[in-house]
Amino acid sequence: MAKSGHKGISRIDQPSRNTFGWYVRVMFNGKQVSKFFSDKLHGGKKQALDAAVKHRDQAEKKLGRPRTDRQVIARQTRNTSGIVGVQRRTKVMQTKDGERVVSKYYVVTWNPEPGRVKTIFVPVDKYGERGALLKACSIRREKEKQIYGSVLKSNWEASLSKIVS
Repeated sequence: MAKSGHKGISRIDQPSRNTFGWYVRVMFNGKQVSKFFSDKLHGGKKQALDAAVKHRDQAEKKLGRPRTDRQVIARQTRNTSGIVGVQRRTKVMQTKDGERVVSKYYVVTWNPEPGRVKTIFVPVDKYGERGALLKACSIRREKEKQIYGSVLKSNWEASLSKIVS
């Protein structure tokens, strides 16, 4: 948490440059919005902070980022399914008699609270490829609603249509 007590808002005090105010920076889905709120232009330190908080909230809404003080990751380059929090995995095991067994499944991950990760496994053998993916996505969306109050604004539909078609 920033010293302001508000995520994404930092205090700038540079007497040598006669610069005093609050700096807002919001990043989400590879996009960034930033703006400086001068104490002098806003009638004081408190009023500038109030304006900065209001701007931050509007910028988050515009970018589709849920209003939370937690870290929110909507895209990751290492993701194998194209959908945040859903990965396709294959596990190869050997039985005692030397037979090779292949398990395919989707793993749904989420953070119910900071520092804690939970997972659910959705087997492809049980639901089929398309059914397992849709079930995994449904679980992930439900977890996002529980944590953030809404589903993250991302490319769910585009990613799903590419994968299941």
